[in-house]
Amino acid sequence: MTTTTALPVITDATIAAELSPTSGLVAVEFGAEWCAPCRIMAPVVEAAARDYAGRLRIVQMDADHNPATVVRYGVRGLPSVLVFRDGTLVDRIVGAVSASTFRERLERVVAG
Repeated sequence: MTTTTALPVITDATIAAELSPTSGLVAVEFGAEWCAPCRIMAPVVEAAARDYAGRLRIVQMDADHNPATVVRYGVRGLPSVLVFRDGTLVDRIVGAVSASTFRERLERVVAG
C-alpha cells in the first residue's frame, strides 16, 4: 500500500492499541490512494505531526483496507481526521480544510 503521507500507518487490527484509555491525544487520518483531497492535505497533516510531536500523535489509516474501523467511527468523507483523547473521540475534521483551520482545530484539542 502506498500511503499519502509519511505518518505511521495503523489498521483495523492495531487501532485498539493506538486508542487505549491511556493513549493520550491521537489523531487518525483516514485517507485513500485515489483521494485527491487527501494528497492536498498531506503536507498540512505531516507538518502538524512534526509541530505537535510529544503532545499529539498523528497516524494514518487507509479507509479502503480497514472497513471495520471506517464503519465503527462513521467515516463518510475523505480525508477525515478523527481526534481521540485516551480512546474517546473528541473532534472530527472532514474534507480538505485550510492549514489555519486544521491548526485551530488541533490547537483547541491540545489546549483543552
